[in-house]
Amino acid sequence: MQKAKTVLDFHKMKAEGEKITVLTSYDFPLTGLIDGAGIDMILVGDSVGVVVAGHDNTLPVTMEDMIYHTRAVMRARPKAFVVADMPFLSYQTDLKSARLNAGLLVKDGGAAAVKIEGGVNVAETIAAITAMDIPVMAHIGLTPQSLHRMGGYKVQGKGDAQAEKLIEDARAVEAAGAFAVVLEGIPMGLAQRITEELTIPTIGIGAGPHCDGQVLVIHDILGLCSKYSPKFVKRYAELAPIIGEAVANYIADVKGGAFPEERHCFK
Repeated sequence: MQKAKTVLDFHKMKAEGEKITVLTSYDFPLTGLIDGAGIDMILVGDSVGVVVAGHDNTLPVTMEDMIYHTRAVMRARPKAFVVADMPFLSYQTDLKSARLNAGLLVKDGGAAAVKIEGGVNVAETIAAITAMDIPVMAHIGLTPQSLHRMGGYKVQGKGDAQAEKLIEDARAVEAAGAFAVVLEGIPMGLAQRITEELTIPTIGIGAGPHCDGQVLVIHDILGLCSKYSPKFVKRYAELAPIIGEAVANYIADVKGGAFPEERHCFK
């Protein structure tokens, strides 16, 4: 029987050179499929606001949203390690709120860890939450909650000054106690440099092949999100036309009287 993953497994995987696989999930049925396939880590991402709720960005996502979706994921009893995103305004205002909200995602949501966007600027927050024995995954580079400051979803760390700032951020979150760090939207050479310097695992998304692991949004790899298609996404299936065809066939059957048949009825 497969054992549930822990933070210790990810440190061991980095040390042994085994890549870490991460996907987002937001509900019970998809979590069962993802976990059954053997994924190492599941991220209940605030990306749910975009790919499920239809917002243009992640900023409208609330703590209530994240607790709801984390609970749905945990009902599948995944063996994968489950990390829940801390949404915008759940940790930026003060340490007391950050600690409380992190605790709620673990206590009420059932997550094993939380994820926080930012580097040097959130190091104190990471330290405060890890002091509660809640594992924290950091997230630096292109941080979607900072899209207005960044001028949109743009690659970070291209110039020397930006690159040094990201290296400083990576060092800061590690020193603060993060067990891993997501590197998003940064040049692969910089991601490799950060990965080689840190003792904690790096999880890349649009950061090249040299990270210790990779994360993608499940709706992206299944071809279910039509809002955008980032360069770093690889589609492993195109389910949208399959679903569309199934619904069209259902409509035709109902209107034509072919459904329900006798075998679908009670006597």
